[in-house]
Amino acid sequence: MTKKVFVSGCFDMLHSGHIAFFKEASSYGDLYVALGSDQTVFDLKGRLPVNNEDERLFMAESVRSVKKAFISKGSGMLDFIKEFKEIQPDFMIVNADGDLPEKQELCAQYDVAYIILKREPHENLPPRSTTALRTLNQMPFRIDLAGGWQDQPFVSKYYPGDVITISLEPTIQFNERSGMASSTRRAAIELWGVRLPVEDYEKLSKILFCYDNPPGTEIISGSQDSIGIVYPGLAKATYEGAYWPSKIEHTLDESKLKFIENSLYLVMLGPRGDEYDVLDNTNINEDNAKALAIATDQCWDAILKEDVQAFGASIKATFEAQVAMFPNMLTDSGKDLIEKYRDKALGWKLSGAGGGGYLILVSDIPIENATQIYIRREME
Repeated sequence: MTKKVFVSGCFDMLHSGHIAFFKEASSYGDLYVALGSDQTVFDLKGRLPVNNEDERLFMAESVRSVKKAFISKGSGMLDFIKEFKEIQPDFMIVNADGDLPEKQELCAQYDVAYIILKREPHENLPPRSTTALRTLNQMPFRIDLAGGWQDQPFVSKYYPGDVITISLEPTIQFNERSGMASSTRRAAIELWGVRLPVEDYEKLSKILFCYDNPPGTEIISGSQDSIGIVYPGLAKATYEGAYWPSKIEHTLDESKLKFIENSLYLVMLGPRGDEYDVLDNTNINEDNAKALAIATDQCWDAILKEDVQAFGASIKATFEAQVAMFPNMLTDSGKDLIEKYRDKALGWKLSGAGGGGYLILVSDIPIENATQIYIRREME
């Protein structure tokens, strides 16, 4: 009997990368393709797909290597559970950027082989991804490497400290609420279009911060989001009890940027629930704010020295200091994922607060099936 193969995804703007993935997956058996509904895509990514679900279904059904395609009836990252149980596949196949612990657990529960493929273009064709096709939009994302929360006066008033950020090329379409400043990025797109204007970095950052937090805003988005998006390369902003930093240091030193790129690995987390509130059950005081500030200083020093062991230890220390102040940042699913990689990494932190983002790992050796980032070098 022919084996059954199950894959899931949005599969928007169908391209050669999708076809190559379908073709390789179908080598394991009859291929069943679960497409996320428009509503599910919007809920997870904060935007509708370019092609609606009927168009995406028509295109997927038309691919020769696809046995059957359908729109999943559920919601969330595992919107396909009903169809998965009905089809009873022998294999579930994902790309590295679609690998999730929840998918692995589902397959283990139903004794389904779980296979992770590398993104490989068909011979003589260039690599393709939906994100790359969409990135006429060059607006950056950002990662706060260390010190996050110091840009909030209710933290830095206890003890001054820095926030270290890197500006990312949009090679990955990070989901909404993923801890990559996606909401501030969306504000930047509303303000300037798909590219940052050529202007003084601090001036642009202030404009974006003010636009992102108009008068009457109850919960202020920290200014590190705006700084991390606007300043290319690596930035360190110093906070002393105010929303705007007293000082911003900035470097485009190629050796330092390569060191960070070669040391960081991202593993996707499942989405967080709507009921989640990171500001519940906090423990913000001078000791915890000071611990965060000291660990962030150590992180900056490790980057300047390009010391990966110290870099990993300092990232871990900054995360532990954050969790001491905001225990809700570390959910059970986050703990489980950290345990999975504890022996493979030198340090770790979670992007965002409480899921929906990425486990960010520091390692001196490649971490299989994890994603690496590209730091933006210069203003275009």
